[in-house]
Amino acid sequence: MNTEAKKQVFICAGTGCLSSGANKIIDLMNVEIKRQGLSENVELIATGCRGFCEQGPTLVVEPAQRFYRRIQPEDIPELVEKELGQGEKVERLFYVDPLSGEPALSYEDISFFAKQTRIALKNCGFIDPTKLEDYLAHGGYEGLKKALTMAPEAIIEEVKGAGLRGRGGAGFLTGLKWSLCKATPSDKKYVICNADEGDPGAFMDRGLLEGDPHAVIEGMLIGAYAIGADEGYVYCRAEYPLAIKNLQIAMKQAEEAGFLGDNILGTQFSFHLKINAGAGAFVCGEETALMASIEGKRGMPRVRPPFPAQSGLWGKPTNINNVETWSNIPHILKNGAQWYAQYGTEKSKGTKIFALTGKVNNTGLVEVPMGMPLRDIIFDIGGGIKDGKKFKAVQIGGPSGGCLPEDMLDLPVDYDTLTRAGAMVGSGGLVIMDETTCMVDIARFFLNFSQSESCGKCTPCREGNKRMWEILDRITRGEGREEDIEKLETLAYTVKETSLCGLGQNAPNPILATLKYFREEFEEHIHAKKCRAGVCSDLLTYEIDAEKCKKCGLCAKNCPANCISGNKNTPYVIDGERCIRCGSCMDTCKFGAVIRA
Repeated sequence: MNTEAKKQVFICAGTGCLSSGANKIIDLMNVEIKRQGLSENVELIATGCRGFCEQGPTLVVEPAQRFYRRIQPEDIPELVEKELGQGEKVERLFYVDPLSGEPALSYEDISFFAKQTRIALKNCGFIDPTKLEDYLAHGGYEGLKKALTMAPEAIIEEVKGAGLRGRGGAGFLTGLKWSLCKATPSDKKYVICNADEGDPGAFMDRGLLEGDPHAVIEGMLIGAYAIGADEGYVYCRAEYPLAIKNLQIAMKQAEEAGFLGDNILGTQFSFHLKINAGAGAFVCGEETALMASIEGKRGMPRVRPPFPAQSGLWGKPTNINNVETWSNIPHILKNGAQWYAQYGTEKSKGTKIFALTGKVNNTGLVEVPMGMPLRDIIFDIGGGIKDGKKFKAVQIGGPSGGCLPEDMLDLPVDYDTLTRAGAMVGSGGLVIMDETTCMVDIARFFLNFSQSESCGKCTPCREGNKRMWEILDRITRGEGREEDIEKLETLAYTVKETSLCGLGQNAPNPILATLKYFREEFEEHIHAKKCRAGVCSDLLTYEIDAEKCKKCGLCAKNCPANCISGNKNTPYVIDGERCIRCGSCMDTCKFGAVIRA
Protein backbone atom coordinates (compact mmCIF):
# COMPACT_ATOMS: atom_id res chain seq x y z
CA MET A 1 0.00 0.00 0.00
CA ASN A 2 1.19 3.51 -0.85
CA THR A 3 1.80 5.48 2.36
CA GLU A 4 2.62 8.83 0.76
CA ALA A 5 0.67 12.06 1.41
CA LYS A 6 -3.09 11.72 1.39
CA LYS A 7 -4.64 11.71 -2.07
CA GLN A 8 -7.76 13.64 -2.93
CA VAL A 9 -10.30 12.28 -5.37
CA PHE A 10 -12.69 14.87 -6.80
CA ILE A 11 -15.78 13.34 -8.42
CA CYS A 12 -18.17 15.60 -10.31
CA ALA A 13 -21.65 15.44 -8.79
CA GLY A 14 -23.24 18.12 -10.94
CA THR A 15 -26.45 17.45 -12.84
CA GLY A 16 -24.64 16.40 -16.03
CA CYS A 17 -22.49 13.75 -14.36
CA LEU A 18 -25.31 12.62 -12.07
CA SER A 19 -27.36 11.88 -15.17
CA SER A 20 -24.48 9.65 -16.31
CA GLY A 21 -24.40 7.69 -13.06
CA ALA A 22 -22.01 9.69 -10.84
CA ASN A 23 -23.91 8.83 -7.64
CA LYS A 24 -23.33 5.14 -8.21
CA ILE A 25 -19.65 5.81 -8.95
CA ILE A 26 -19.27 7.74 -5.68
CA ASP A 27 -20.91 4.97 -3.66
CA LEU A 28 -18.85 2.22 -5.29
CA MET A 29 -15.66 4.23 -4.89
CA ASN A 30 -16.28 4.62 -1.15
CA VAL A 31 -16.90 0.89 -0.78
CA GLU A 32 -13.83 -0.07 -2.81
CA ILE A 33 -11.51 2.36 -1.00
CA LYS A 34 -12.59 0.84 2.30
CA ARG A 35 -12.31 -2.73 0.96
CA GLN A 36 -8.75 -2.17 -0.19
CA GLY A 37 -7.76 -0.56 3.11
CA LEU A 38 -7.06 2.90 1.70
CA SER A 39 -9.46 4.96 3.81
CA GLU A 40 -6.63 6.65 5.74
CA ASN A 41 -4.81 7.58 2.56
CA VAL A 42 -7.63 8.84 0.36
CA GLU A 43 -10.18 11.65 0.71
CA LEU A 44 -13.21 11.45 -1.58
CA ILE A 45 -14.85 14.79 -2.45
CA ALA A 46 -18.11 15.19 -4.37
CA THR A 47 -17.92 18.50 -6.26
CA GLY A 48 -20.07 20.62 -8.51
CA CYS A 49 -19.73 20.70 -12.28
CA ARG A 50 -16.14 20.88 -13.56
CA GLY A 51 -17.51 21.88 -16.96
CA PHE A 52 -16.50 18.96 -19.18
CA CYS A 53 -20.01 17.51 -19.11
CA GLU A 54 -19.74 15.38 -22.25
CA GLN A 55 -16.97 13.31 -20.61
CA GLY A 56 -18.94 12.49 -17.46
CA PRO A 57 -18.79 10.94 -15.01
CA THR A 58 -15.39 12.57 -14.45
CA LEU A 59 -12.86 12.05 -11.71
CA VAL A 60 -9.69 13.99 -10.79
CA VAL A 61 -6.91 12.68 -8.55
CA GLU A 62 -4.72 15.19 -6.74
CA PRO A 63 -1.87 15.99 -6.40
CA ALA A 64 -1.13 14.01 -9.58
CA GLN A 65 -3.70 16.14 -11.52
CA ARG A 66 -4.90 13.02 -13.30
CA PHE A 67 -8.20 13.38 -15.14
CA TYR A 68 -10.30 10.26 -15.70
CA ARG A 69 -13.46 10.35 -17.80
CA ARG A 70 -16.57 8.32 -18.59
CA ILE A 71 -16.01 6.18 -15.51
CA GLN A 72 -18.11 3.03 -15.33
CA PRO A 73 -18.82 0.85 -12.26
CA GLU A 74 -16.57 -1.91 -13.58
CA ASP A 75 -13.63 0.54 -13.71
CA ILE A 76 -13.67 1.25 -9.96
CA PRO A 77 -11.62 -1.71 -8.59
CA GLU A 78 -8.79 -1.10 -11.08
CA LEU A 79 -8.77 2.65 -10.48
CA VAL A 80 -8.61 2.25 -6.72
CA GLU A 81 -5.96 -0.47 -6.81
CA LYS A 82 -3.64 1.10 -9.39
CA GLU A 83 -4.13 4.88 -9.15
CA LEU A 84 -4.95 5.25 -5.46
CA GLY A 85 -3.08 2.25 -4.08
CA GLN A 86 0.01 2.04 -6.27
CA GLY A 87 0.16 5.46 -7.94
CA GLU A 88 -0.02 3.88 -11.40
CA LYS A 89 -1.86 5.48 -14.32
CA VAL A 90 -4.93 3.83 -15.86
CA GLU A 91 -4.39 5.20 -19.35
CA ARG A 92 -7.42 3.62 -20.97
CA LEU A 93 -9.58 6.06 -18.98
CA PHE A 94 -7.58 9.14 -19.97
CA TYR A 95 -9.03 11.83 -22.18
CA VAL A 96 -7.73 11.54 -25.76
CA ASP A 97 -7.31 14.72 -27.78
CA PRO A 98 -9.64 14.50 -30.82
CA LEU A 99 -7.14 16.32 -33.08
CA SER A 100 -3.77 14.84 -32.04
CA GLY A 101 -5.00 11.47 -30.83
CA GLU A 102 -2.71 11.77 -27.79
CA PRO A 103 -3.88 10.90 -24.26
CA ALA A 104 -3.76 13.70 -21.67
CA LEU A 105 -1.59 12.81 -18.67
CA SER A 106 -3.16 15.55 -16.53
CA TYR A 107 -6.07 17.96 -16.80
CA GLU A 108 -3.58 20.75 -17.48
CA ASP A 109 -2.69 18.95 -20.74
CA ILE A 110 -6.29 19.10 -21.94
CA SER A 111 -6.88 22.13 -24.16
CA PHE A 112 -10.47 22.34 -22.91
CA PHE A 113 -9.13 23.32 -19.48
CA ALA A 114 -5.70 24.75 -20.32
CA LYS A 115 -6.97 27.54 -22.55
CA GLN A 116 -9.62 28.81 -20.14
CA THR A 117 -9.26 31.63 -17.61
CA ARG A 118 -11.46 30.77 -14.66
CA ILE A 119 -12.67 33.45 -12.26
CA ALA A 120 -16.37 32.80 -11.65
CA LEU A 121 -15.80 29.06 -12.19
CA LYS A 122 -12.59 29.03 -10.13
CA ASN A 123 -13.97 26.82 -7.35
CA CYS A 124 -16.30 24.64 -9.41
CA GLY A 125 -14.93 21.10 -9.43
CA PHE A 126 -12.41 21.84 -6.66
CA ILE A 127 -14.64 22.17 -3.59
CA ASP A 128 -17.57 20.36 -2.02
CA PRO A 129 -20.36 22.93 -2.54
CA THR A 130 -22.19 21.66 0.53
CA LYS A 131 -19.29 22.47 2.90
CA LEU A 132 -18.67 26.04 4.02
CA GLU A 133 -15.18 25.10 5.22
CA ASP A 134 -14.18 24.23 1.65
CA TYR A 135 -15.31 27.65 0.41
CA LEU A 136 -13.48 29.39 3.26
CA ALA A 137 -10.31 27.42 2.53
CA HIS A 138 -10.35 28.85 -1.01
CA GLY A 139 -10.64 32.46 0.14
CA GLY A 140 -14.39 32.56 0.57
CA TYR A 141 -16.02 35.57 2.27
CA GLU A 142 -12.71 37.48 2.21
CA GLY A 143 -14.30 39.89 -0.28
CA LEU A 144 -17.21 40.49 2.10
CA LYS A 145 -14.90 41.07 5.06
CA LYS A 146 -12.99 43.66 3.05
CA ALA A 147 -16.20 45.30 1.81
CA LEU A 148 -17.49 45.74 5.37
CA THR A 149 -14.44 47.90 6.15
CA MET A 150 -15.17 50.19 3.19
CA ALA A 151 -17.70 52.93 2.57
CA PRO A 152 -20.56 51.77 0.32
CA GLU A 153 -19.60 54.43 -2.25
CA ALA A 154 -16.03 53.06 -2.35
CA ILE A 155 -17.34 49.56 -3.09
CA ILE A 156 -19.40 50.87 -6.01
CA GLU A 157 -16.36 52.73 -7.35
CA GLU A 158 -14.35 49.51 -7.12
CA VAL A 159 -16.95 47.65 -9.18
CA LYS A 160 -17.04 50.53 -11.67
CA GLY A 161 -13.26 50.46 -11.94
CA ALA A 162 -13.33 46.74 -12.69
CA GLY A 163 -15.52 47.44 -15.73
CA LEU A 164 -17.80 44.49 -14.97
CA ARG A 165 -20.84 44.44 -17.25
CA GLY A 166 -23.98 42.43 -16.52
CA ARG A 167 -23.53 38.83 -17.64
CA GLY A 168 -27.25 38.22 -18.06
CA GLY A 169 -27.34 39.49 -21.64
CA ALA A 170 -27.80 43.26 -21.73
CA GLY A 171 -24.22 44.03 -20.75
CA PHE A 172 -25.11 47.12 -18.67
CA LEU A 173 -22.26 48.38 -16.44
CA THR A 174 -22.77 46.77 -13.03
CA GLY A 175 -21.24 49.58 -10.98
CA LEU A 176 -23.38 52.18 -12.72
CA LYS A 177 -26.48 50.07 -12.08
CA TRP A 178 -25.59 49.86 -8.38
CA SER A 179 -24.97 53.60 -8.14
CA LEU A 180 -28.42 54.39 -9.58
CA CYS A 181 -30.08 52.17 -6.98
CA LYS A 182 -27.87 53.57 -4.21
CA ALA A 183 -28.85 57.15 -5.17
CA THR A 184 -32.61 56.47 -4.95
CA PRO A 185 -33.87 57.43 -1.49
CA SER A 186 -36.05 54.80 0.19
CA ASP A 187 -36.68 53.15 3.55
CA LYS A 188 -36.42 49.73 1.90
CA LYS A 189 -34.33 48.31 -0.94
CA TYR A 190 -33.92 44.86 -2.46
CA VAL A 191 -31.30 42.91 -4.38
CA ILE A 192 -32.27 40.03 -6.64
CA CYS A 193 -30.28 37.25 -8.29
CA ASN A 194 -31.78 36.34 -11.64
CA ALA A 195 -31.24 32.59 -11.98
CA ASP A 196 -34.16 32.05 -14.35
CA GLU A 197 -31.94 30.50 -17.02
CA GLY A 198 -34.17 29.60 -19.96
CA ASP A 199 -32.06 29.70 -23.14
CA PRO A 200 -31.96 26.36 -25.01
CA GLY A 201 -28.62 24.70 -24.32
CA ALA A 202 -27.56 27.15 -21.59
CA PHE A 203 -26.54 25.94 -18.12
CA MET A 204 -24.06 28.54 -16.81
CA ASP A 205 -26.24 29.60 -13.86
CA ARG A 206 -27.00 26.01 -12.96
CA GLY A 207 -23.31 25.12 -12.92
CA LEU A 208 -22.43 28.04 -10.63
CA LEU A 209 -25.29 27.49 -8.18
CA GLU A 210 -24.60 23.76 -8.00
CA GLY A 211 -20.83 24.08 -7.73
CA ASP A 212 -20.18 27.33 -5.80
CA PRO A 213 -23.36 28.66 -4.17
CA HIS A 214 -21.52 30.62 -1.46
CA ALA A 215 -19.94 32.84 -4.14
CA VAL A 216 -23.40 33.96 -5.26
CA ILE A 217 -24.45 34.64 -1.66
CA GLU A 218 -21.25 36.57 -0.96
CA GLY A 219 -21.68 38.66 -4.11
CA MET A 220 -25.24 39.52 -3.14
CA LEU A 221 -24.15 40.46 0.39
CA ILE A 222 -21.55 42.87 -0.99
CA GLY A 223 -24.06 44.38 -3.40
CA ALA A 224 -26.70 44.74 -0.70
CA TYR A 225 -24.27 46.48 1.63
CA ALA A 226 -23.18 48.83 -1.16
CA ILE A 227 -26.68 50.00 -2.14
CA GLY A 228 -28.29 49.84 1.29
CA ALA A 229 -30.53 46.78 0.91
CA ASP A 230 -31.43 44.44 3.76
CA GLU A 231 -33.41 41.79 1.86
CA GLY A 232 -32.86 39.75 -1.28
CA TYR A 233 -34.22 36.97 -3.47
CA VAL A 234 -32.68 34.31 -5.66
CA TYR A 235 -35.19 33.67 -8.44
CA CYS A 236 -34.26 30.19 -9.68
CA ARG A 237 -36.24 28.04 -12.05
CA ALA A 238 -37.77 25.02 -10.34
CA GLU A 239 -36.25 22.70 -12.99
CA TYR A 240 -32.92 23.13 -11.15
CA PRO A 241 -33.57 21.06 -7.99
CA LEU A 242 -29.89 20.39 -7.24
CA ALA A 243 -29.02 24.08 -7.60
CA ILE A 244 -31.81 25.01 -5.21
CA LYS A 245 -30.81 22.28 -2.75
CA ASN A 246 -27.14 23.34 -2.66
CA LEU A 247 -28.15 26.99 -2.34
CA GLN A 248 -30.44 26.18 0.59
CA ILE A 249 -27.61 24.32 2.33
CA ALA A 250 -25.21 27.22 1.71
CA MET A 251 -27.70 29.78 3.04
CA LYS A 252 -28.20 27.78 6.25
CA GLN A 253 -24.44 27.44 6.72
CA ALA A 254 -23.88 31.17 6.07
CA GLU A 255 -26.53 32.07 8.65
CA GLU A 256 -25.01 29.77 11.28
CA ALA A 257 -21.54 31.23 10.63
CA GLY A 258 -22.72 34.83 10.91
CA PHE A 259 -22.31 35.72 7.23
CA LEU A 260 -26.06 36.04 6.67
CA GLY A 261 -28.86 37.41 8.85
CA ASP A 262 -28.73 40.12 11.50
CA ASN A 263 -25.60 42.08 12.46
CA ILE A 264 -23.35 40.28 10.01
CA LEU A 265 -19.84 39.66 11.40
CA GLY A 266 -20.62 41.93 14.33
CA THR A 267 -21.52 44.98 12.22
CA GLN A 268 -24.72 46.99 11.89
CA PHE A 269 -25.32 45.42 8.48
CA SER A 270 -28.18 42.91 8.28
CA PHE A 271 -29.30 40.98 5.21
CA HIS A 272 -31.88 38.23 4.76
CA LEU A 273 -32.08 36.05 1.67
CA LYS A 274 -34.93 33.96 0.24
CA ILE A 275 -35.32 31.60 -2.70
CA ASN A 276 -38.21 31.95 -5.14
CA ALA A 277 -38.65 28.95 -7.43
CA GLY A 278 -39.91 30.06 -10.84
CA ALA A 279 -42.34 27.98 -12.87
CA GLY A 280 -40.24 27.93 -16.03
CA ALA A 281 -41.55 30.87 -18.06
CA PHE A 282 -38.75 32.20 -20.29
CA VAL A 283 -40.18 35.73 -20.10
CA CYS A 284 -39.51 35.79 -16.35
CA GLY A 285 -35.85 36.21 -17.20
CA GLU A 286 -36.84 39.81 -18.03
CA GLU A 287 -36.39 41.74 -14.81
CA THR A 288 -39.79 43.42 -14.57
CA ALA A 289 -41.58 40.13 -15.33
CA LEU A 290 -39.38 38.41 -12.74
CA MET A 291 -40.36 40.93 -10.06
CA ALA A 292 -44.05 40.54 -10.93
CA SER A 293 -43.65 36.77 -10.45
CA ILE A 294 -42.03 37.23 -7.02
CA GLU A 295 -44.96 39.45 -6.07
CA GLY A 296 -47.35 36.62 -6.91
CA LYS A 297 -48.57 38.11 -10.16
CA ARG A 298 -48.45 36.71 -13.67
CA GLY A 299 -44.90 37.12 -15.03
CA MET A 300 -45.34 39.84 -17.63
CA PRO A 301 -43.01 42.77 -18.44
CA ARG A 302 -44.06 46.34 -17.85
CA VAL A 303 -43.16 49.59 -19.55
CA ARG A 304 -39.99 51.31 -18.36
CA PRO A 305 -39.33 53.90 -16.93
CA PRO A 306 -39.55 53.72 -14.02
CA PHE A 307 -36.58 51.37 -13.93
CA PRO A 308 -36.18 48.82 -11.11
CA ALA A 309 -33.45 50.97 -9.54
CA GLN A 310 -36.15 53.59 -9.01
CA SER A 311 -39.25 51.46 -8.47
CA GLY A 312 -38.85 47.70 -8.48
CA LEU A 313 -40.02 44.94 -6.18
CA TRP A 314 -43.17 46.11 -4.38
CA GLY A 315 -42.44 49.62 -5.64
CA LYS A 316 -39.08 49.84 -3.84
CA PRO A 317 -35.62 50.46 -5.40
CA THR A 318 -34.28 47.11 -6.56
CA ASN A 319 -31.01 45.93 -8.07
CA ILE A 320 -31.09 42.81 -10.23
CA ASN A 321 -28.02 40.96 -11.53
CA ASN A 322 -27.67 37.42 -12.82
CA VAL A 323 -25.81 34.52 -11.18
CA GLU A 324 -22.54 34.99 -13.07
CA THR A 325 -22.43 38.73 -12.34
CA TRP A 326 -22.87 38.16 -8.60
CA SER A 327 -20.25 35.38 -8.66
CA ASN A 328 -17.63 37.78 -9.98
CA ILE A 329 -18.15 40.36 -7.22
CA PRO A 330 -16.26 38.55 -4.38
CA HIS A 331 -13.20 38.15 -6.62
CA ILE A 332 -13.25 41.84 -7.56
CA LEU A 333 -13.47 42.98 -3.92
CA LYS A 334 -10.86 40.50 -2.75
CA ASN A 335 -8.30 41.15 -5.52
CA GLY A 336 -9.13 44.70 -6.62
CA ALA A 337 -10.53 46.42 -9.69
CA GLN A 338 -7.20 46.59 -11.53
CA TRP A 339 -6.69 42.85 -11.15
CA TYR A 340 -10.05 42.11 -12.75
CA ALA A 341 -9.69 44.77 -15.46
CA GLN A 342 -6.45 43.17 -16.72
CA TYR A 343 -8.62 40.54 -18.42
CA GLY A 344 -10.77 41.25 -21.46
CA THR A 345 -10.89 44.25 -23.77
CA GLU A 346 -11.14 48.01 -23.27
CA LYS A 347 -14.94 48.03 -23.11
CA SER A 348 -15.61 44.40 -22.14
CA LYS A 349 -13.59 43.56 -19.05
CA GLY A 350 -13.08 40.25 -17.31
CA THR A 351 -14.17 36.79 -18.42
CA LYS A 352 -17.38 35.24 -19.69
CA ILE A 353 -18.81 31.76 -19.20
CA PHE A 354 -20.23 30.06 -22.27
CA ALA A 355 -22.21 26.84 -22.63
CA LEU A 356 -20.41 25.28 -25.60
CA THR A 357 -22.76 22.83 -27.33
CA GLY A 358 -23.66 21.44 -30.73
CA LYS A 359 -21.51 19.79 -33.40
CA VAL A 360 -18.21 20.25 -31.55
CA ASN A 361 -15.95 17.61 -29.99
CA ASN A 362 -15.65 19.14 -26.52
CA THR A 363 -18.93 20.39 -25.08
CA GLY A 364 -19.51 21.89 -21.66
CA LEU A 365 -19.02 25.06 -19.63
CA VAL A 366 -16.03 27.21 -20.59
CA GLU A 367 -14.83 30.52 -19.13
CA VAL A 368 -12.62 32.69 -21.33
CA PRO A 369 -11.36 36.29 -21.31
CA MET A 370 -13.64 38.68 -23.16
CA GLY A 371 -12.14 39.34 -26.57
CA MET A 372 -11.01 35.78 -27.30
CA PRO A 373 -11.74 34.97 -30.98
CA LEU A 374 -14.55 32.55 -31.73
CA ARG A 375 -12.06 30.37 -33.61
CA ASP A 376 -9.99 29.78 -30.46
CA ILE A 377 -13.05 28.82 -28.43
CA ILE A 378 -14.41 26.42 -31.05
CA PHE A 379 -11.24 24.81 -32.40
CA ASP A 380 -8.84 24.98 -29.42
CA ILE A 381 -11.05 24.65 -26.36
CA GLY A 382 -13.85 22.91 -28.27
CA GLY A 383 -11.50 20.55 -30.10
CA GLY A 384 -12.97 21.25 -33.54
CA ILE A 385 -16.01 19.94 -35.37
CA LYS A 386 -17.32 16.43 -34.76
CA ASP A 387 -16.75 13.58 -37.21
CA GLY A 388 -14.40 15.66 -39.39
CA LYS A 389 -17.26 17.68 -40.82
CA LYS A 390 -16.99 21.28 -42.01
CA PHE A 391 -17.86 24.20 -39.75
CA LYS A 392 -20.88 26.14 -40.97
CA ALA A 393 -22.11 28.59 -38.33
CA VAL A 394 -22.13 29.48 -34.66
CA GLN A 395 -25.28 30.62 -32.89
CA ILE A 396 -24.21 32.94 -30.07
CA GLY A 397 -26.44 34.59 -27.51
CA GLY A 398 -29.23 32.04 -27.22
CA PRO A 399 -32.58 32.29 -29.04
CA SER A 400 -32.17 36.07 -29.13
CA GLY A 401 -28.72 35.88 -30.69
CA GLY A 402 -27.58 35.51 -34.26
CA CYS A 403 -25.83 32.95 -36.46
CA LEU A 404 -22.37 33.91 -37.70
CA PRO A 405 -20.62 32.22 -40.67
CA GLU A 406 -17.11 30.83 -41.09
CA ASP A 407 -15.55 34.08 -42.33
CA MET A 408 -16.41 35.69 -38.97
CA LEU A 409 -14.62 33.12 -36.82
CA ASP A 410 -11.84 35.57 -36.00
CA LEU A 411 -14.25 38.06 -34.44
CA PRO A 412 -13.39 38.80 -30.80
CA VAL A 413 -16.11 37.78 -28.37
CA ASP A 414 -17.12 41.04 -26.73
CA TYR A 415 -20.38 42.95 -26.34
CA ASP A 416 -19.87 45.66 -28.94
CA THR A 417 -18.20 43.63 -31.70
CA LEU A 418 -20.83 40.90 -31.67
CA THR A 419 -23.68 43.42 -31.62
CA ARG A 420 -22.25 45.12 -34.72
CA ALA A 421 -22.02 41.71 -36.42
CA GLY A 422 -25.72 41.00 -35.78
CA ALA A 423 -25.26 38.66 -32.83
CA MET A 424 -24.89 39.21 -29.08
CA VAL A 425 -23.02 37.82 -26.09
CA GLY A 426 -26.36 37.24 -24.38
CA SER A 427 -26.31 35.03 -21.34
CA GLY A 428 -23.70 32.77 -22.91
CA GLY A 429 -25.17 30.13 -25.22
CA LEU A 430 -22.75 29.01 -27.94
CA VAL A 431 -24.20 26.45 -30.37
CA ILE A 432 -21.88 25.11 -33.08
CA MET A 433 -23.31 23.94 -36.41
CA ASP A 434 -21.76 21.93 -39.23
CA GLU A 435 -22.56 21.41 -42.90
CA THR A 436 -25.54 19.17 -42.06
CA THR A 437 -27.38 22.14 -40.51
CA CYS A 438 -30.09 23.93 -42.47
CA MET A 439 -30.03 27.63 -41.61
CA VAL A 440 -33.69 28.14 -42.55
CA ASP A 441 -34.66 25.34 -40.19
CA ILE A 442 -32.43 26.81 -37.45
CA ALA A 443 -34.11 30.21 -37.78
CA ARG A 444 -37.48 28.46 -37.55
CA PHE A 445 -36.39 26.51 -34.46
CA PHE A 446 -35.27 29.54 -32.47
CA LEU A 447 -38.26 31.60 -33.55
CA ASN A 448 -40.57 28.77 -32.55
CA PHE A 449 -39.05 28.91 -29.07
CA SER A 450 -39.43 32.70 -28.82
CA GLN A 451 -43.02 32.82 -30.05
CA SER A 452 -44.01 29.93 -27.79
CA GLU A 453 -42.50 31.73 -24.79
CA SER A 454 -44.08 35.11 -25.56
CA CYS A 455 -46.24 36.28 -22.66
CA GLY A 456 -48.71 37.73 -25.18
CA LYS A 457 -48.94 41.14 -23.57
CA CYS A 458 -47.84 43.21 -26.57
CA THR A 459 -49.15 42.74 -30.11
CA PRO A 460 -45.85 42.98 -32.04
CA CYS A 461 -44.30 40.07 -30.15
CA ARG A 462 -47.48 38.00 -29.84
CA GLU A 463 -48.58 38.32 -33.49
CA GLY A 464 -45.40 39.26 -35.32
CA ASN A 465 -43.31 36.32 -34.14
CA LYS A 466 -46.16 33.94 -34.93
CA ARG A 467 -46.48 35.30 -38.48
CA MET A 468 -42.71 35.04 -39.05
CA TRP A 469 -42.71 31.45 -37.82
CA GLU A 470 -45.57 30.59 -40.20
CA ILE A 471 -43.61 31.99 -43.16
CA LEU A 472 -40.47 30.06 -42.19
CA ASP A 473 -42.45 26.87 -41.66
CA ARG A 474 -44.02 27.27 -45.10
CA ILE A 475 -40.60 27.78 -46.70
CA THR A 476 -39.23 24.58 -45.12
CA ARG A 477 -42.22 22.66 -46.52
CA GLY A 478 -41.46 23.77 -50.07
CA GLU A 479 -44.29 26.31 -50.20
CA GLY A 480 -42.14 29.44 -50.13
CA ARG A 481 -43.20 32.45 -52.18
CA GLU A 482 -41.25 35.10 -54.06
CA GLU A 483 -42.18 37.84 -51.57
CA ASP A 484 -41.43 35.85 -48.38
CA ILE A 485 -37.90 37.15 -47.77
CA GLU A 486 -39.02 40.77 -48.03
CA LYS A 487 -41.97 40.05 -45.72
CA LEU A 488 -39.69 38.40 -43.18
CA GLU A 489 -37.35 41.38 -43.09
CA THR A 490 -40.21 43.88 -42.76
CA LEU A 491 -41.84 41.91 -39.96
CA ALA A 492 -38.52 41.35 -38.19
CA TYR A 493 -37.65 45.04 -38.03
CA THR A 494 -41.19 45.94 -36.98
CA VAL A 495 -41.19 43.44 -34.12
CA LYS A 496 -37.69 44.51 -33.09
CA GLU A 497 -38.57 48.20 -32.94
CA THR A 498 -42.01 48.02 -31.34
CA SER A 499 -42.01 45.14 -28.84
CA LEU A 500 -42.32 45.93 -25.16
CA CYS A 501 -39.43 43.91 -23.69
CA GLY A 502 -36.13 42.31 -24.63
CA LEU A 503 -37.70 38.97 -25.55
CA GLY A 504 -39.73 40.51 -28.36
CA GLN A 505 -37.10 43.07 -29.33
CA ASN A 506 -34.43 40.40 -29.83
CA ALA A 507 -36.56 37.49 -31.06
CA PRO A 508 -36.06 38.47 -34.76
CA ASN A 509 -32.23 38.39 -34.43
CA PRO A 510 -31.82 34.79 -35.66
CA ILE A 511 -33.89 35.64 -38.78
CA LEU A 512 -32.03 38.86 -39.55
CA ALA A 513 -28.62 37.23 -39.05
CA THR A 514 -29.39 34.16 -41.16
CA LEU A 515 -30.85 36.33 -43.91
CA LYS A 516 -27.72 38.49 -43.79
CA TYR A 517 -25.18 35.67 -43.94
CA PHE A 518 -27.08 32.70 -45.42
CA ARG A 519 -29.57 34.35 -47.75
CA GLU A 520 -28.80 31.93 -50.56
CA GLU A 521 -30.25 29.04 -48.52
CA PHE A 522 -33.56 30.87 -48.18
CA GLU A 523 -33.55 31.53 -51.93
CA GLU A 524 -32.79 27.86 -52.69
CA HIS A 525 -35.68 26.74 -50.50
CA ILE A 526 -38.07 29.16 -52.21
CA HIS A 527 -36.97 29.01 -55.85
CA ALA A 528 -35.25 25.64 -56.31
CA LYS A 529 -37.29 23.81 -53.64
CA LYS A 530 -34.00 22.44 -52.35
CA CYS A 531 -32.45 22.04 -48.89
CA ARG A 532 -28.70 21.68 -49.33
CA ALA A 533 -28.28 20.24 -45.81
CA GLY A 534 -30.90 17.56 -46.41
CA VAL A 535 -32.86 18.55 -43.30
CA CYS A 536 -36.20 19.77 -44.69
CA SER A 537 -37.79 16.45 -45.58
CA ASP A 538 -40.52 17.93 -47.79
CA LEU A 539 -37.82 19.19 -50.16
CA LEU A 540 -36.02 15.86 -50.49
CA THR A 541 -36.35 13.13 -53.10
CA TYR A 542 -34.79 9.66 -52.98
CA GLU A 543 -33.66 7.61 -55.99
CA ILE A 544 -31.91 4.28 -56.45
CA ASP A 545 -28.86 4.06 -58.72
CA ALA A 546 -29.59 1.05 -60.90
CA GLU A 547 -25.89 0.32 -61.50
CA LYS A 548 -25.08 0.25 -57.77
CA CYS A 549 -28.22 -1.65 -56.74
CA LYS A 550 -27.37 -5.24 -55.71
CA LYS A 551 -31.05 -6.29 -55.81
CA CYS A 552 -30.87 -7.44 -52.18
CA GLY A 553 -34.27 -5.94 -51.30
CA LEU A 554 -33.22 -4.57 -47.89
CA CYS A 555 -34.50 -1.09 -48.77
CA ALA A 556 -37.94 -2.48 -49.71
CA LYS A 557 -38.16 -4.60 -46.56
CA ASN A 558 -37.43 -1.58 -44.35
CA CYS A 559 -39.62 0.95 -46.18
CA PRO A 560 -42.54 1.91 -43.87
CA ALA A 561 -44.55 3.26 -46.84
CA ASN A 562 -44.09 0.14 -49.03
CA CYS A 563 -43.17 2.42 -51.93
CA ILE A 564 -40.09 0.50 -53.18
CA SER A 565 -40.51 -2.23 -55.80
CA GLY A 566 -38.12 -4.62 -57.56
CA ASN A 567 -36.83 -8.17 -57.38
CA LYS A 568 -33.68 -10.27 -57.65
CA ASN A 569 -33.67 -9.79 -61.43
CA THR A 570 -34.38 -6.05 -61.68
CA PRO A 571 -33.02 -3.03 -59.76
CA TYR A 572 -35.29 -1.60 -57.11
CA VAL A 573 -37.21 1.64 -57.77
CA ILE A 574 -38.76 4.22 -55.41
CA ASP A 575 -42.26 5.51 -56.12
CA GLY A 576 -41.79 9.26 -55.55
CA GLU A 577 -45.52 9.89 -55.13
CA ARG A 578 -45.87 7.48 -52.23
CA CYS A 579 -42.45 8.14 -50.64
CA ILE A 580 -42.71 9.79 -47.20
CA ARG A 581 -39.02 10.86 -47.32
CA CYS A 582 -38.08 9.18 -44.05
CA GLY A 583 -34.62 8.16 -45.29
CA SER A 584 -34.81 4.59 -44.00
CA CYS A 585 -33.88 3.25 -47.45
CA MET A 586 -30.64 5.25 -47.45
CA ASP A 587 -29.84 4.18 -43.88
CA THR A 588 -30.46 0.52 -44.73
CA CYS A 589 -28.58 0.28 -48.04
CA LYS A 590 -25.07 -1.08 -47.55
CA PHE A 591 -23.90 -0.29 -51.07
CA GLY A 592 -24.57 3.43 -51.39
CA ALA A 593 -27.17 2.83 -54.09
CA VAL A 594 -29.80 5.14 -52.57
CA ILE A 595 -29.25 8.76 -53.54
CA ARG A 596 -30.79 11.80 -51.90
CA ALA A 597 -31.46 14.57 -54.41
